[in-house]
Amino acid sequence: MLLRGFGLDPTSEEARRAVTRIREHVAWEHDGEPFFAGEVEPCINGKVVALGPYFGENVHGIVDRLLGEQMSDGGWNCEQENGSTRGSFHSTIDVLEGLLEYERAVGSTSRVSAARLRGQDYLLDRRMLRRLSTGEVIDPDWTHFSYPTYWHYDVLRGLDYMRAAGVAPDERVAEAIELVESRRDSDGRWALENQHPGRMHFPMDEGEGRPSRWNTLRAMRVFRWSSPSSRSA
Repeated sequence: MLLRGFGLDPTSEEARRAVTRIREHVAWEHDGEPFFAGEVEPCINGKVVALGPYFGENVHGIVDRLLGEQMSDGGWNCEQENGSTRGSFHSTIDVLEGLLEYERAVGSTSRVSAARLRGQDYLLDRRMLRRLSTGEVIDPDWTHFSYPTYWHYDVLRGLDYMRAAGVAPDERVAEAIELVESRRDSDGRWALENQHPGRMHFPMDEGEGRPSRWNTLRAMRVFRWSSPSSRSA
């Protein structure tokens, strides 16, 4: 996921060699499924769908599974198999990012587009961070920004997806955009906040609380997307 985020050339010799090894030798713990066949959790499968088209691997079967697992509120939830009946921001953002990459790489269909748009509305209708029922902030951690995000949702990640998907900014994202702006420091940068546990192969920033090049890059992309000229276009 990080190499994709960094823009690694998927046709390079190094990428092809690594992806071939993954395809031929890596299996999921759940039931020994091949890596690019996915497993049962939508959050995991959403990430595989994002990786597959980028690196030229077939993930059509996973996409079909995800379309069949979309919940009545428009979201997805990794706890669905355990009885959950409501979407999860964490699972939904993973699936949305995957479906967007899939559409870019192999072309859109009416089913995929409709599912992704319903998933977008799941986030937008909740103002990117609030409960639909009460208007309360669902999780204060979502107001602090991290990179890598792993499977975790936060407001900056959600807005950066909306930018990438070409969503026209409206009043449903206004509060979230203001929140991102409030996190900018006096030097015009954004810090690494709420750092998530996970394996890091090399340091990407100077540590939690210090300026983060990846948070700053994504925040600046969001501001270019949400500028007044963009809103009126």
